[in-house]
Amino acid sequence: MSKEIRLMKGNEAIGEAAIRAGCASYFGYPITPQNELTAYMAANMLPAGRIFIQAESEVSAINMVYGAAATGVRAMTSSSSPGISLKQEGISYLCGADLPAVVVNVARAGPGLGGITPAQGDYFQSTRGGGHGDYHTIVLAPKGVQEAADLTFEAFELSDKYKIPVLVLADGLIGQMMESVVLPDPVDMAALPRKPWAVGHQARDKRGVNHVSSMNLDPATLEKANLKREAHYDMVKKELCRYEEMQVEDADLVIVAYGTSARVSMSAVQAGRAKGLKIGLFRPITLWPFPYERIAALAEKEGRKFLSVEMSMGQMVEDVRLAVNGRAPVAHYGRTGGMIHNEEEVLAAAERMLNA
Repeated sequence: MSKEIRLMKGNEAIGEAAIRAGCASYFGYPITPQNELTAYMAANMLPAGRIFIQAESEVSAINMVYGAAATGVRAMTSSSSPGISLKQEGISYLCGADLPAVVVNVARAGPGLGGITPAQGDYFQSTRGGGHGDYHTIVLAPKGVQEAADLTFEAFELSDKYKIPVLVLADGLIGQMMESVVLPDPVDMAALPRKPWAVGHQARDKRGVNHVSSMNLDPATLEKANLKREAHYDMVKKELCRYEEMQVEDADLVIVAYGTSARVSMSAVQAGRAKGLKIGLFRPITLWPFPYERIAALAEKEGRKFLSVEMSMGQMVEDVRLAVNGRAPVAHYGRTGGMIHNEEEVLAAAERMLNA
């Protein structure tokens, strides 16, 4: 069976991948630059017999996701940076109730309302939980339209497997750019595993009523639940750390970048190698769990330096420094406000650090 190939915007590819992954319920609210995703779901969910609701706010949308996820169906929402901020309480509730769901953030420039151009200033929000309490979400960072589709499709599988919400962190450029996409084969929704923890169906399944909640008013019981969840997170860290490497073996300087910044940095590495510079690229694919151990191993090479390239004032660089742990110099090069660095700028920053 040949794969289906389409030319699609990133936002549309994410929507199509979600539908093919068995997303049964989508709840959203418009915000640029992810509006094509909401529009795509509006046009395609209902004909497929699925649920689409444009909620009255981002807060309503994420709580609708909570309700749908509690019934055991695959549920999803999407937004852009300010909208994701409004969803943080609901995401914390999802994590506190150990519910699977998929959240897509097509990030824009901030802080505040900021602008509608691409940025990566949501890294802290995404990888540190973003809301209240001790929790994490799995965070996947695509570098292009194909990977945006692939990771969205997989996000539903990972979320169901680990019972943790999965955040797909793209940016406005990936959401708006068009590339050819090899689409995944649709899942058979009827063949998806049953979820015995879900609410409802107690008569059919001959069991008692399940109660799904994130509330626990007994301190000792809540602490026990939080410790159990933290142990679960430790297991995820061991099983789900992903990254891509490009010419790091002999590199004197390793650029660390994700998403759009990684695409630009790939070109900078190629240009640097053409000039005889030993530059490599390390691209985290899972921003949480972050690949600390691999970066720590790369830092063992004597004389090696690291440059974190981001469309922000410097956020992921803190995780790079934690991984390196003082064994090598770490610097940051970034653009902000919706500005996107180019190959020449990244290469110039790399050369400055090599010569420092």
